[in-house]
Amino acid sequence: MLLTISHVTEYLYSNPVSYALQQLRLTPKSRAGQTVKEWNTQISGGTVNLSYEDHNNNRVDLVEIEPDVSRVEIRSNGQVETSDTSGIIGSHGGFAPLWMFERSTDLTAPGPHIRKLAREIKLDETVEGMHALSAAILGNVDYETATTHSATTAEQALALGTGVCQDHTHIFISVCRLAGIPARYVSGYLLMEGQTDQVASHAWAEAHLPALGWVGFDVSNGISPDERYVRVATGLDYRDVAPIRGVRFGSQGGNLDETLVVSIRVEQ
Repeated sequence: MLLTISHVTEYLYSNPVSYALQQLRLTPKSRAGQTVKEWNTQISGGTVNLSYEDHNNNRVDLVEIEPDVSRVEIRSNGQVETSDTSGIIGSHGGFAPLWMFERSTDLTAPGPHIRKLAREIKLDETVEGMHALSAAILGNVDYETATTHSATTAEQALALGTGVCQDHTHIFISVCRLAGIPARYVSGYLLMEGQTDQVASHAWAEAHLPALGWVGFDVSNGISPDERYVRVATGLDYRDVAPIRGVRFGSQGGNLDETLVVSIRVEQ
């Protein structure tokens, strides 16, 4: 399947920016199940100073924002050819060792609710076991927007009982790591039926299983990724894969208010 993707991010600042530096993780990977045919990123109000691959094999563009601008627009677009691998990515790669993905982070640290879910599931290292975990998470955490935010932890979302794909993914990762199974966060895009325009990218998890290597599980949709999915970045949690992350300072001192507008299109 050939997918065309457009991802536009616009920042509006309350006063001119004196200094800002941002990391972009917006370029998809050519790996199992997908080939990037073309991809480019254009920036209005900033310049790419450096591009590199991080320890997770993610493409990172380091962008310096021009002094005294109050509006920055980042446009990423291209085409990716995909195929259905039933979510199987295969053997581990990158500079980060496999054991690193058994580590808890602030967003995935288990608390009493996570531990209770883990005891009930009795997770094993099979595809069936992972789908059972996905179903249990979806049964305990309804998909509902505007109830959580980017800093919500897995434990908080499970206790709340509502969340979005980011929360489902963090809970899945937390339970896997508690069982000693390496797991990681995936950011990317999803071709949705009857909906071309989207307001956010998608997220799902991958677990490393002895018989298959890395395998993807989209808890929010109850499936393993197929040809409708495009992987962009992987990491320990959302903070490792955030599409845009950085620091900025206002030219007039004090707080710098920021308005963010995101527009995404995914179509065949």
